[in-house]
Amino acid sequence: MSVNQQAHTGPPYGQPQPGYQGYQQPAYGGQPLPGVPQSQYGAYNGPMPGYQQPVPPQGYFPSLGFPSKGSPVSLNSDTSSLAPNFIGSLRAPPTSGAPPPASGASLPSGHLAYSQFGHGDVQNGIPASAAPMQRPPASQPFLPGSAPTPASQTSTFQQYGPPAAGVQQLSNHVAGMTIGSTTASAPPPAGLGYGPPTSVPPVSGSFSATGSGLYTPYTASQGPPPTSVSQGLPLAQPPFPSQPISTQRLPTQVPGFAPPPSSTGIGPSSYPPTTGAPRPPSMPGPPLPGQTVAGPPTSQPNHVSSPPPPSTMTGPHPGPPMSGLHGPPPPTHPPQPGYQMQQNGSFGQVRGPQPNYGGAYPGTPNYGSQPGPPPPPKRLDPDSIPSPIQVIEDDRSNRGAEPFVTGVRGQVPPLVTTNFLVKDQGNASPRYIRCTSYNIPCTSDMAKQSQVPLAAVIKPLATLPPEETLPYLVDHGESGPVRCNRCKAYMCPFMQFIEGGRRFQCCFCSCVTEVPPHYFQHLDHTGKRVDFYDRPELSLGSYEFLATVDYCKNNKFPSPPAFVFMIDVSYNAVKSGLVRLICEELKSLLDYLPREGNMEESAIRVGFVTYNKVLHFYNVKSSLAQPQMMVVSDVADMFVPLLDGFLVNVNESRTVIASLLDQIPEMFADTRETETVFAPVIQAGLEALKAAECAGKLFIFHTSLPIAEAPGKLKNRDDKKLINTDKEKTLFQPQTSFYNNLAKDCVAQGCCVDLFLFPNQYLDVATLGVVTYQTGGSIYKYAYFQLETDQDRFLNDLRRDVQKEVGFDAVMRVRTSTGIRATDFFGAFYMSNTTDVEMAGLDCDKTITVEFKHDDKLSEDSGALLQCALLYTSCAGQRRLRIHNLSLNCCTQLADLYRNCETDTLINYLAKYAYRGVLSSPVKTVRDALINQCAQILACYRKNCASPSSAGQLILPECMKLLPVYLNCVLKSDVLQPGPEVTTDDRAYIRQLVTSMDVAETNVFFYPRLLPLTKADVDSDSLPAAIRNSEERLSKGDIYLLENGLNIVVWVGVNVQQGLIQNLFGVSSFSQISNALSTLPVLENTFSKKVRSIVDMLQVQRSRYMKLIIVKQEDKMEMLFKHFLVEDKSLSGGASYVDFLCHMHKEIRQLLS
Repeated sequence: MSVNQQAHTGPPYGQPQPGYQGYQQPAYGGQPLPGVPQSQYGAYNGPMPGYQQPVPPQGYFPSLGFPSKGSPVSLNSDTSSLAPNFIGSLRAPPTSGAPPPASGASLPSGHLAYSQFGHGDVQNGIPASAAPMQRPPASQPFLPGSAPTPASQTSTFQQYGPPAAGVQQLSNHVAGMTIGSTTASAPPPAGLGYGPPTSVPPVSGSFSATGSGLYTPYTASQGPPPTSVSQGLPLAQPPFPSQPISTQRLPTQVPGFAPPPSSTGIGPSSYPPTTGAPRPPSMPGPPLPGQTVAGPPTSQPNHVSSPPPPSTMTGPHPGPPMSGLHGPPPPTHPPQPGYQMQQNGSFGQVRGPQPNYGGAYPGTPNYGSQPGPPPPPKRLDPDSIPSPIQVIEDDRSNRGAEPFVTGVRGQVPPLVTTNFLVKDQGNASPRYIRCTSYNIPCTSDMAKQSQVPLAAVIKPLATLPPEETLPYLVDHGESGPVRCNRCKAYMCPFMQFIEGGRRFQCCFCSCVTEVPPHYFQHLDHTGKRVDFYDRPELSLGSYEFLATVDYCKNNKFPSPPAFVFMIDVSYNAVKSGLVRLICEELKSLLDYLPREGNMEESAIRVGFVTYNKVLHFYNVKSSLAQPQMMVVSDVADMFVPLLDGFLVNVNESRTVIASLLDQIPEMFADTRETETVFAPVIQAGLEALKAAECAGKLFIFHTSLPIAEAPGKLKNRDDKKLINTDKEKTLFQPQTSFYNNLAKDCVAQGCCVDLFLFPNQYLDVATLGVVTYQTGGSIYKYAYFQLETDQDRFLNDLRRDVQKEVGFDAVMRVRTSTGIRATDFFGAFYMSNTTDVEMAGLDCDKTITVEFKHDDKLSEDSGALLQCALLYTSCAGQRRLRIHNLSLNCCTQLADLYRNCETDTLINYLAKYAYRGVLSSPVKTVRDALINQCAQILACYRKNCASPSSAGQLILPECMKLLPVYLNCVLKSDVLQPGPEVTTDDRAYIRQLVTSMDVAETNVFFYPRLLPLTKADVDSDSLPAAIRNSEERLSKGDIYLLENGLNIVVWVGVNVQQGLIQNLFGVSSFSQISNALSTLPVLENTFSKKVRSIVDMLQVQRSRYMKLIIVKQEDKMEMLFKHFLVEDKSLSGGASYVDFLCHMHKEIRQLLS
């Protein structure tokens, strides 16, 4: 059996796993499990009695799985500096009498604060005290002098106990440390209770207190540990210091055996049950040399465990395969959470053959046989590296049950993929603001050192679920909102009232301001105003103020906004049936224009224009019997030929509008005009809104490159040869500055442009999209539009776009407390100065991403504050201010920063940063900069926060363990690494789309969701458990659904049962399934209903209607599906997740050396 044998792909996710080593299963003692192929190995039941394990020969290191001489080039290179039987230092636990290191205590350099908390384990319940609760410091090592050292441990590098006579003895020491071992485990000390609410939650959030190895699910109600308990204490502590060592669970770190990570060891992976069932205790037995004593794979539900590798050496074999490690390790060790990368670049063990499976290829030698020369190094086992699916599942189970209460400063919210309720108690909901880190460095030097960008992704008008309360509208009358005199921040929960309530001190700039007489209120004994709970601006994180006339343009209140529908009636648009479709839809859609909560009808007025080379305006005044058409052929000097009758109330002019929408398709039915104009269309809409003195939105339906003689005329400049050259950036830049100037005029008037494109060839989205992008509008693109396949998607998008909540003529400003300031902004908007983000329109799906930089020191006590203020006109014409406040913690220890980061938000920021970078730099430069920044983030963690360990191990922070996989997805995206089939327009379109996406949208866009439909429970409402995006996870006998926010791809395996095909597609065989389906047929059976309900559920969650594509295995369309399997190598040259992880590890090592 070779160390480097090809890994066996595990059974498909969700099926019961065959008997795994380390677990007592019903048929464990060697009897065959029913339905599992017979293994060529007997079941392992502990060390063979009387089998004395030989001492490893000279040159064989326990830390490497093979002899040092001629060992392959490995990522674990510097282990060779260790002495042959060195096991490493073992740190003794402090006795219960040792004072716990204070959480804020400064630690000696080289040490880092450490906590038992993983990313999702913190602050699920609300702390009892109102004191700001931070994640406990990470990795309190036992401070020198804080614990008596056993005699056998005089120096850090001394060998533990007497010199080991052989592997058996070495391993026995370690056996006492594995939580699942049968050694008697010490009872927990009385001071450490294990139930909520006072417990110190176990590291992975799922160990029981005793040494049984059973899993107890981490309850969401468990709060943080009480501050009196030392974070460094082991969870199960021996009652007396004199207890025999073999029964202690030491917070060990054995450097030849990778240190057990606190919650995410990638080691001998035991497959955790996907349900909440308790795990059976694992078997005792010492580990083999070279094997990792690793943590429980709390993060992999699609795990396949494997026996340890045989060593590639001649001479006696060091004993039978051991499996004492398959139980969880002690949840007590000081090393920071992290992943250990083992020799030859693999995480955890090198996989041998699967238990109860035949070998991965015929002729696999049995254990104990004499292997030949070592084969080349094996690739990393995909099951042993961090799984996005597992992280998402863990967060759902840990944090989905309890509401997220925002009363505490610097709390990291549940992941965007978790369904949770928010209770606003003073900080804005994460639906409005998410940050890359909730604990920011106190100094700019620290921020530079970590390279973690400090950014917030803000979605000011986000839609809330029905169970949550919309922001309250506060009306202060003619005096308007109360604000700080100096920095103009708005009244919020963090303002401090002084002098009995007569003045307040600003929390942003510290200036003291008089409280206006009408706003005065007495303070209670705690210094709080007695009307604290009656005023939203004093007790909530998000609220609205009614703006006074001073906040309006030209000091007069605005008119209600208008919608102008502008339809391309050139040959292509008419011939494809598009014009008729739009006109039919508008007849009913106009009844659903947005309106304020209690209004009978919408205040929005509507107007209509059609165009090809010239523009046609329509008078639809209610007093007319028939609509009137006016043609403007002088497109070089655009004007609106009528004022009265162009913008009308829908109810008043209903019959005239209906008549017009019937006539338009007939009027242009025989057109031969193929050329179109574009800029004059926007100018016409802008002039109409100017004349009506209102803000509004243009809905433009456009089909081709505007080549007709007119302002803004474009030429076809598409050139694939520019890809991977220095000129590639020109493909993303507009051809002419004309549209930038037009966008500026539109923003000044509050004219937002939404663009629906229906191209059959190159259209220059990079240029046509400029006005849409800078006015805060949306682009929708339907390439090769066909009525039968694309009409559903287009109509659903149009309906949602017309009906969604929009704020017009919007200006946003982000204020920060002293020490940081907003320096950079990403999104769909225009900026005329460095502070104000201006948007002609801002809808409920758009986000603005803001980056902050230090301009002074911050203090841990006061933290940092953000206030986002959005001034906008509602769809009823009311001028309003929406305010969102958020308080963050500040830290002097890098470990606190790394423990409070949010990877999904970080990726959202990095993608936007990179996608802006391609406008000015070659794509390769942008890609390299991304990789370099992430390597620096991880190297800084490794250097400053992780406990010392071999450079051959890759250690990732718990909160950032998915950074490599997600970053690789960004690097492989069509913008940064296009395949040959990706058009220039597609890339420009995606670039603009991603720039205003929220965190949930970028999450599923870069790492799509893959669901096994055949595993769906037809009787429940829930979705089937997702699986990882890799071809090796697919089974030929199943049907899968993949969604990324823009597309839903249904993949059908060649061996799917005929009955399933009949039930889902209504045809009798695989070959009869049509690729042309754009919707699933409505069939009366449970499977069809279940799959259609899943599709509907996903469509509702996304801001765009996703295109449904059916892909059959081994069909030409399968390339498209494989493009979305982001853990695999991509056809365009993108690395697989495994390869990229090795590459990142190499980059990190270079930075560290």
